[in-house]
Amino acid sequence: MRCCARACEPNNDLGQNFFRSQANSTEILGRMDVSDILASHAAKYQSVTVEKDTPLEVDTGLLTVTDLNSIDEESYNEDLESHLQSLARDGVQSLIASLFSLPTRSSPDGPLAILPPPVYQLPRAKPLPKPKPPTKWEQFAAAKGIQKKVRDKKVWDEEKQDWVNRWGRDGKNREKEEQWITEVPLNADVDYDPRKAARDERKARVAKNEKQRAQNAARAQGPTNPRDERKREIEKTLATTRVSTASMGKFDKKLDGEKKVRGVKRKFDPIEAPLENEKNASLALLSRMDSDAKKTRREPAAEESMLNVRKAVRFASKGRGGKR
Repeated sequence: MRCCARACEPNNDLGQNFFRSQANSTEILGRMDVSDILASHAAKYQSVTVEKDTPLEVDTGLLTVTDLNSIDEESYNEDLESHLQSLARDGVQSLIASLFSLPTRSSPDGPLAILPPPVYQLPRAKPLPKPKPPTKWEQFAAAKGIQKKVRDKKVWDEEKQDWVNRWGRDGKNREKEEQWITEVPLNADVDYDPRKAARDERKARVAKNEKQRAQNAARAQGPTNPRDERKREIEKTLATTRVSTASMGKFDKKLDGEKKVRGVKRKFDPIEAPLENEKNASLALLSRMDSDAKKTRREPAAEESMLNVRKAVRFASKGRGGKR
């Protein structure tokens, strides 16, 4: 036991020295002024609770925060940017705290907060749109109980092994126009063009849809007065004839009560312009004239007959040709 006590004596001295050094360091730290460090740390990491004389009004339905407190004139004049940043920080902190207290729902992008109805009722810039009257097809479908089916914008192309557009550019509706081989009917004419026929058929469908749309729009407006409609036609004709002159109707005689047409202006090129602009304009005009010449129909040569013999024989024989 004596040996053990003697062996522990140096360790006791070390422990006492350690505690003395700790006490001295604590006394030194107590004498240090760390208020500036704590203040800078607190300013850097502000509290999540916003305390003001008048509590902020948070409307989570509209994601808005209203601060009714008076502006601190001293801080406003001293540093405007810092003052505005402090106000924005308090408002955003209050809004985020209120959002985290709302119930959430899961979504592919993560949890989403369920916003409550807005508190403030904001006025509309325009009146509520009136419900559109049903079209002729919608009335027929409602009477027959036909359910509307929304067609997909993409369809599967077996040849390309890919999804393509149903309409528009590179659409499936233009498939016959782009085929490199097309079946020709037996009773088709000699100059029958399958691509042109498919294109004309597609354009006829587009024109039909546009006509139906215009009829639905006119039906939605209700019965119109024939006198007002005639008046609009006359005004449209006058506006068209006015812009047909070289002066765009500037020196034409005005009628009594005729309204001034807006948006009719004529642009003139500057008198002094670089030669490069004049050169480009001339080249563009020549290229346009060349392209128009290619689009014009080719005149038959003198030696060519004006009668299409094959077509005449086919018409006379009712498609049997020269055989009897």
